[in-house]
Amino acid sequence: MSSTRQKGKQTEAADIPLEISDLHCFTETNGVITTTMFDIPGYKVVRVLGAVYGITVRSRNWAASLGMVAKSVIGGELRWFTNMLYSARNDAISRIVAETQSRGGNAVICLRFDAGDMGGFAQCCAYGTAAIVEKVDPKTMTASQLEVTADKPNQ
Repeated sequence: MSSTRQKGKQTEAADIPLEISDLHCFTETNGVITTTMFDIPGYKVVRVLGAVYGITVRSRNWAASLGMVAKSVIGGELRWFTNMLYSARNDAISRIVAETQSRGGNAVICLRFDAGDMGGFAQCCAYGTAAIVEKVDPKTMTASQLEVTADKPNQ
């Protein structure tokens, strides 16, 4: 586990499996802001485009499932299942982002997740409200998803 400094404090970084470290906290959103908040500070909602949903159902192969049953007897984290759920979450986010973009939106507000078991399969649903937002407070930093760089034009 690595340590980081944040405003003079020492904090511990999350223990993220290496094979998913690039997926853990970030899913490419193609310029769409995603937030669990009801609003985005410094921005105003110009238009609400409706609810968007992204659903995925995953399963592990039978050999992996048997291995995890054995691991569950010993105890500890079932990393294969953890990785599967991270991947499912990222797929669900990608789907709501695509739906938001297809409607002309640049933000998903009130983003929520629901996950559950479906007879041995794992399902993950992301849902939220697609919207068009505009920056209204010039002192507010531009959301990183909306920044224009030489290699990533603003959409």
